[in-house]
Order: sequence, then C-alpha cells, then structure tokens
Amino acid sequence: MAQGRHVDRIPRILVTISLVICVIGSMIGVGVFGGTPIASAAGGALASDATPLAPASAAFSIWSVVYLGLTGYTVLQWFPAPTAAATARQRRLRLPVAGTMLLNAAWILVVQAGLLWVSVLVIAALLALLGRVFVILVRSRPSGPLERVLVDGVLGVYLGWVCVATAANVASALVASGFEGASIGPDWWAVAVLVVVGGIGVALAVQGGGRIAVSVAIAWGLAWIAVARWDGAPPSVPAAVAAAVAAAAVLGAAGWAGLGRDAGGRRSAGA
Repeated sequence: MAQGRHVDRIPRILVTISLVICVIGSMIGVGVFGGTPIASAAGGALASDATPLAPASAAFSIWSVVYLGLTGYTVLQWFPAPTAAATARQRRLRLPVAGTMLLNAAWILVVQAGLLWVSVLVIAALLALLGRVFVILVRSRPSGPLERVLVDGVLGVYLGWVCVATAANVASALVASGFEGASIGPDWWAVAVLVVVGGIGVALAVQGGGRIAVSVAIAWGLAWIAVARWDGAPPSVPAAVAAAVAAAAVLGAAGWAGLGRDAGGRRSAGA
C-alpha cells in the first residue's frame, strides 16, 4: 500500500510542477515578467486582425477558464479517488495532462521568440496529446460531479479551444511567411479550413457521446472568428458565415449525440 502511494506521488508532483510552469508561461504571455502579449509577439502575426482565421480578442478569455480549471484538476488529483476504476483513470491521465501543460508553456515561449513555424509544431503536439487525453476520458467514466467538472469538463474545454487555436496558428504562420493563397482567395481558404474545423468538432461530439465541454469550446472559438470577420478586419462575409454555420453544426451534433446517449442509457436501464 505504501509503495502504491509512493508510485502515485511522483506523477502528482510532476502535474503540480507542470501547472506552475504553465501558469508562469501564461503570465509571460500576457506581458508579465518581461514578456510580450501574444497579440503583439512575433510581429503581431497572432493578432485578431492578422488573418481571416483569427478570433476576436475576446475569445482568448477562455484561457482564464482553462487555467483555473487546470488548477482545480491539479488539486483534485492529490486526493484519493473514491473507486479503483477512478484511481486507474487518474493514473492514466496524469502524465499526458502534465505534458499538455508543459507544451502550453513551450508554445508561449516559442511565440515570444518569434518562431512561428516552431509554434505550429508545438501546438500540433499539444493537440495530439489532448487527443490522447480525450480517448482516456471517453473510454472511462467520471466518478462523480466534481470529477465530471474538473477533469472531463476542464480537459474538454482545453481540447476544444486548442482545435480552433491550431487552425488559427497555422494560418498565422502561412500569412507571415508570405503565402498568398496559390490563386485561391483568402476568403475561400478560410471557408475550407473552417469546414475542416467544424467537421472535427462534429466528429469529437459524436465520438464523445455529446460531451458538451469540447463542443462549447470549439463553438466559442468559431463564433468569435465569425464576429471578427463580420465586424472587424480583415472583413470576410464568407468566413463569417462559414464560422457561424460550423459553430451551429458542432453544437447541434453534440445535442444529437447527447440525446442518443441518454436514450441508450434509458434502454439499458429498462432492459
């Protein structure tokens, strides 16, 4: 028993250290500790008016939810899980979640250095690791409401937002590198990418059985892209409409998948 507690303690410490590094990175990303705000870093390539796929600046307030949630998750994982299944679930999650927090901080530092294409590689790795976290969540069940919020909810929001942020990051790197669309206008490139992001959001909603946190975060990012393109620079009615439709499709898919999951549960209970 004592050996088991010792084995669990090391990953818990790693998660806690990773959170501290992640929070320090976020402070650098908002201009504290001598850092440059992300919107101004890398020559403004990630500003809300830099590309047709950049969300309005208000969208980034979701990071406050993510950081607060990750803090709650970190505290929660120090407490004993109520069941053996919940303990196993937490063990599988700790190292991947710690890795996402370290990659988050690394992304901020890379952007501070102006290395946009390196930032694309980092955020792609972050997205892949969050995908691994999502698989673990889907294949197991939360032990209660607190875990449902601080684990499934927080990590779902994290994944959903990073899906949108990855597309925006790639667009920023392309534009900053001088990419001009290869004879296809920027509006239609934006529409194509938004269709892909919407498709990914629908797939996650279906595979996750209507997990609302992931879908809401993706829809949040898409909605703020729609606002930025409709009411800001660079203006793009096609991109605004595509982003709005994609957001609605993701939420609709989550609702449909959630109803199907609930109906299946009722049938099982009645069987």
